[in-house]
Amino acid sequence: MRQIIVSSSSQVRPVNVSLQVFFCYWCIKFRFVFYLVIMATFKCVRFSELNVDELYKILMLRAEVFVVEQNSPFQDPDGNDPLAWHCIGTDDAGQIVAYTRIFDRGIIYKDYTSIGRVVASPLVRGQNIGKQLMKVSIDYCHKLFGNGPIKIGAQTYLLKFYSSLGFVSTGEEYLEDGIPHTKMVFHSIG
Repeated sequence: MRQIIVSSSSQVRPVNVSLQVFFCYWCIKFRFVFYLVIMATFKCVRFSELNVDELYKILMLRAEVFVVEQNSPFQDPDGNDPLAWHCIGTDDAGQIVAYTRIFDRGIIYKDYTSIGRVVASPLVRGQNIGKQLMKVSIDYCHKLFGNGPIKIGAQTYLLKFYSSLGFVSTGEEYLEDGIPHTKMVFHSIG
């Protein structure tokens, strides 16, 4: 049993979450296929609580995926990092393998909290890290900012992924840095 730590400058609150490496299997025609599912440890901190090493590794991961892999040269540090909470997923070796930044209502979208810069390391893709990351990010949005709706600007090719998490397309499509995006909203239940 590990703990997710919700941290702010005034207090630290542990949230118990069972995070472990586990195996699952699927039997097809009497053959067993084993899948290794990596479970990350997550924390969410304010910008001022990031150490230099964490910030460097976050910016490296964002550049590796958003600038290099997606062949989209753009100015990633956009001035919003100091306004965000930073959700960081690390593997058992302490390497940053997943990341989002989350914002309170009115910072990115009027009347919505938001999640952005969603990224998983290419080294862990296909191992369920993206779903873990988004579920934890949604949970942090609710813990930090209440149960209001969450708005994202999703890369259009990932609409099915975000829909599987409960996000619904608003139909608003746009290009961001040459990549098609669609606005989506998660409505909290209760």
